Amino acid sequence: MAISPNIKKAMEGSSFIRKMFEEGIALKKKYGEENVYDFSLGNPDLEPPEEVLEAVKKEALSTVKARHGYMPNAGYMETRNAMAEKISQEQGVAVKGENIVMSVGAAGAINTVFKAILAEGDEVVVPAPFFVEYRSYAANHGGKLVTVSTKPDFSLDIDAIKNAFNKNTAAILINSPNNPTGKVYTDNDIKQLAAAMEDHFKKTGRRLYLIADEPYRKIIYDGRKVSPVFKFYSDSVVVSSFAKDLSLPGERLGYVAVNPACSDCEELVAACIYSTRVLGYVNAPAFFQRVIVSCWNAQADYSSYENRRNKLTAIMDEAGIEYAFPEGAFYLFCKVPQNKKVQIPEGKTSDGVFCDHLKKYNILGVPGTGFGRSGYIRLAYCTSMHTVEGCREGFIKAVQEW
Repeated sequence: MAISPNIKKAMEGSSFIRKMFEEGIALKKKYGEENVYDFSLGNPDLEPPEEVLEAVKKEALSTVKARHGYMPNAGYMETRNAMAEKISQEQGVAVKGENIVMSVGAAGAINTVFKAILAEGDEVVVPAPFFVEYRSYAANHGGKLVTVSTKPDFSLDIDAIKNAFNKNTAAILINSPNNPTGKVYTDNDIKQLAAAMEDHFKKTGRRLYLIADEPYRKIIYDGRKVSPVFKFYSDSVVVSSFAKDLSLPGERLGYVAVNPACSDCEELVAACIYSTRVLGYVNAPAFFQRVIVSCWNAQADYSSYENRRNKLTAIMDEAGIEYAFPEGAFYLFCKVPQNKKVQIPEGKTSDGVFCDHLKKYNILGVPGTGFGRSGYIRLAYCTSMHTVEGCREGFIKAVQEW
C-alpha cells in the first residue's frame, strides 16, 4: 500500500510556515518561550471584540430547538443576508443574500470556487508573492497555478498578467492586503486589471473570473482603502472570513460572494452550493453562523498591529535589512541582506539559508521561496511586543555575521 504520489510530492514541499512554526516549538522548549522570537505563523493575537464575545454567550444560552442541526448547504438565510449587507457596503454594489454561500473559512471558500469553476488543465493566474497554499488549492481541482511577477513595490504588473493569459486561463486570484507583502491594491490597479481581462474576452471569447481573497480587508494603515472589485469587473467573486479581522481563525467561518452582475451568477452560486456538499464541508459551522449575524460589523482596534509594524521596521532599519513597508495585514516581507561571510550551498536558496542563520539567534522567519519569491523572508508581527522588541539584538548580530 502507498499514499497518493501527488500527496507525497506535495508533502515533501509542504508549507514552510508550519515547518518553521513547529521548529519554534522545539526551540521554545530548549531555551524558554521568552527567549525565542517567533515570527513564523500569521495567527492573530488580538482578542475578539466584546460584541463578538457577547454574541457567543447569548447564542450558547439559546434554548431554541434545532440550533445545531443541518441547514441548507449555502447557510442560514439570515446569515447570508447579513453577509450581503457587509459585501454591499464594501463593494459599493447592492448584493442580496442569494449571492452568498457560507463556507468553512476563506480556505474552504477558495476551494469551493475552484471546484465550481475549474476543468482539468485550467489555469489560475496569481501575482507573486502569494499565500503558499494557493497552489495546492488549484491542484485539488485539476487546475494549475500560474505565477506572474509584480512590480518592485509589489503592485500589480498588468503587462506580466496579460502575457500569462492564454486559452487555458480560467481565473486570476488576487489578495489585498497581500500576504506576505502587506501591499494594498488601488482602484487604478483593479481598473487596469479589469481592462486586461475584458481585452482577453474580446480576443478569445472566454470570460475570466476575478477572485479577490480578502480576509485582511479591515487591517489597513495610514488612511488607505482596499479597492472593491465588484464595481470594476462584472465576473468577480469575493472570498473571505472572520479569521483575521475579528481574530476568529479557529472558528472556520467564511463566505463566497458572487457579483450579481456576473454573467452566470445563478449558475455559479448553485455550483458553489453543490461544491460545499461534495467537498465534504456540508455546511459552514452552525454555531458561528448564528453568532456572526449580530456582530459581523464589530469594531476592532488594530492600532497595536500598526505599533508593532513601526517598531519592527525601525529594527530592520537599524539592522540594515530592506523591506516592503506594509500598507495592511500584519506581515513584513524583508529582502535577504547581501552576505559576505556565509556560503550559500549549491541547490539552496539565500532565503532558506538566512532563515536557518537566524535560528542561531532564536529568531524564526519564513523563507520567501515558499511564497513564490526567493531572496526574501516573511516576518509575521502579530506576535507579542516582547518578541518584536526582543529580536533587535539578534537581528543586528545576524546581519553582522551574515
